[in-house]
Amino acid sequence: MKLDDVRRILDAEVITGEDMLDIEVSSGFGCDLISDSLCFSRPECLLITGLTNIQIVRVADMIEARAILFVRGKKPGRDIIRVAREKKLPLMVTRRFLFESCGLLYQHGLRSS
Repeated sequence: MKLDDVRRILDAEVITGEDMLDIEVSSGFGCDLISDSLCFSRPECLLITGLTNIQIVRVADMIEARAILFVRGKKPGRDIIRVAREKKLPLMVTRRFLFESCGLLYQHGLRSS
């Protein structure tokens, strides 16, 4: 699934990476625990989370995620946006909750990590 599809399905706002919406994500991983993200996610996934601290960008980089989708309308701070831009990591925000976001993406063909 392309990031532009994710944006459209979840009516998400693109924070960074407007020029990277043609990137394909191979799976999705929804979680609010950094330890689970490190242990159970797969490379090239879309990391779906409500965590908006700088560590989540570092985790996404370590697990080789393609992008981060923040749920519940949570917007990342300037430091997160700056680091994501440096790492060329697209960031999006949806007002939907984690469960609903994952369910809608699954319904449209995105599978789990």
